[in-house]
Amino acid sequence: MPHQTLKFVQEKFLEYYNDAFQQSWMPNSFENREFAALLFKEKMMVRHKSFKGPYALKKFLCELIPSDVYYSSAYYENPASSDMGEKTWLGADLVFDIDADHIPTPCGKIHDRWACGNCGFSGMGVTPDICPSCGGRKIDVKTWICEECLQTTKRETLKLMKFLTDDFGFSAAEIKIFFSGHRGYHVHLESKTVRSLDALARKEIVDYVAGIGLNESLFGVKEIGKAISGPNLKDVGWSGRIAEGVYEVLANYSLMELEDLGLKKRAVEAVDNNKDTIIKNRGARSLWNNAKGIGTESWKRIARRGIELQSAKIDTVVTTDIHRLIRLNGTLHGKTGLKKTEVSSARLEDFDPLRKAVAFEKGTTEVFVHQSPEFRIGDTVYGALTEQKVELPVAAALFLLCKGAAEVAM
Repeated sequence: MPHQTLKFVQEKFLEYYNDAFQQSWMPNSFENREFAALLFKEKMMVRHKSFKGPYALKKFLCELIPSDVYYSSAYYENPASSDMGEKTWLGADLVFDIDADHIPTPCGKIHDRWACGNCGFSGMGVTPDICPSCGGRKIDVKTWICEECLQTTKRETLKLMKFLTDDFGFSAAEIKIFFSGHRGYHVHLESKTVRSLDALARKEIVDYVAGIGLNESLFGVKEIGKAISGPNLKDVGWSGRIAEGVYEVLANYSLMELEDLGLKKRAVEAVDNNKDTIIKNRGARSLWNNAKGIGTESWKRIARRGIELQSAKIDTVVTTDIHRLIRLNGTLHGKTGLKKTEVSSARLEDFDPLRKAVAFEKGTTEVFVHQSPEFRIGDTVYGALTEQKVELPVAAALFLLCKGAAEVAM
């Protein structure tokens, strides 16, 4: 980031922390949490910090002016110790991270780019863990935010909420939901009933909500002679979800999508010819017999896709990590200038992060945009911009600067 651009961004972040800091940003039992911050210029993490009160944290933010601020999902007896063993782990919240970075979306192939830092091999869409060309692990990523990204992660968050309330029995009041400030959501469970869960127990929860290793036959999908039977939508847990997923495939998939599942031509035609009957009998157990001509193997393929559709796409590593650092509520995201924002479960479906997470409502600034796809901040859509100087509201300008798509005009 050029010097003048970095200076402007840091000035705005400082202005925000000076004027907008609230005590409510502090997590519960904050005195037992580790805090950390990522520095703008050095890209270095400052860790193992603890604070006795909100004012001390605000002072830290205003002096350091970090790009990103985190706190531990874990509770420690000595959170400021740099030795993980000496911290003395007391438990941890159960946290989930749903991010478009980990979900294949059609829009990602249009606006997300990655390149290997070793050999330069590049591609579009979901970032690989290792370079397909040289096997290197240094991958440089440039992501963007669009309406489809945000709607996709919201849908996955709503699915996760159903798992937590319907299957695990948590009340909505026990669950906190946050827009991350970038392209996804964080879900926090701070109940004492989950604090003592170790990494293996958390992995069991991850496997359940993500549908990992799920055997459809254990949930009522079985062969009866030459026919197949399965659960219906009234069934609880994964049984009902499998039925919902199967219905979604049968009712909504195109001929090409059915072929991509590996269904034979006869099975594809059977689904297509019986679509009206399938939709009419949505809630009936006879769903599995509404399309004559679908063989057992085809049904299993449809059921597996149904599981995939109904599973919640979470970052599995985040939830199983009992020492995880998670972004602090209220703080700014270094890639967007948007703030991590709490959302009530009742309002999640209608929540618009590009309005509600905007931190700067006043002022304009002039920037030189190198290249920017179309984007929206607040109620205004800004067209694709290339190699041009424009005056923008601070929130829109900051978004481009943090994304590396622009620099402060000289």
